[in-house]
Amino acid sequence: MKASFTTTIEPGGKWSAYVSKGNSIRMTASGDRANLACLLFHAHQPSERYNMPDTLKAQHTALLTAGHVLMSDQGRVLASITEDTVGWHDTLSGYTTRESIDAKYGVTRYQSERNDWLRNAEQNLKVELFRHNLTVRDFTTPINFFSKIVCELDGAMRYQGQDTAGKSVTLRTEMDLLVVLSNTPNPMDPGSLYPEAAVELVITDAAPIGEDDLCLNHCGENRRAFENTWNAHALMKGAY
Repeated sequence: MKASFTTTIEPGGKWSAYVSKGNSIRMTASGDRANLACLLFHAHQPSERYNMPDTLKAQHTALLTAGHVLMSDQGRVLASITEDTVGWHDTLSGYTTRESIDAKYGVTRYQSERNDWLRNAEQNLKVELFRHNLTVRDFTTPINFFSKIVCELDGAMRYQGQDTAGKSVTLRTEMDLLVVLSNTPNPMDPGSLYPEAAVELVITDAAPIGEDDLCLNHCGENRRAFENTWNAHALMKGAY
């Protein structure tokens, strides 16, 4: 995928692919209430994958935006957020299930509604995992791009709507990755209608990392994670 690649994930849709190191993945929402659940895995060693607790505690944050990195459980950087016109991406609320979608939007089934049935993140993500020889044991907490979940001082979590139409967020891949995506509602979205925002993906070559890189310099933990990533790549160069 070194050349430019474009696809659109329609509401309820899912997508997965291997994306090599050194690419930019720009995700752009076509409307409001967009929510793109995302799982990331090291393409060659999928036991290494996005780790939500390590990502948040290392960067002292409960949300993701430009300058943040997505860390693995090995203390390495899977991807960096290089650009973001949204400003807040949810890391905490998890994913929708068949039961939660049925309860909120009404029961639909493929047998009766065909492609108009309302999908959920859990089933979408698991289907894509199976396609890459992974199982339910590999399922973990996703990032919910475009959604804003606020944590109050008493620990309560609250969904806060934000304008997402035309907004985008860009990831730079720091490893060869398996990227798994589901365009399904945020589990805390209070809306009574299933969201209708498609998300466009554009994958291109990323610019090289410079010493002034926003993600590299965000905090000391980020620089150490990048160094861990670069060292691992240097030691295993040509192994795959």
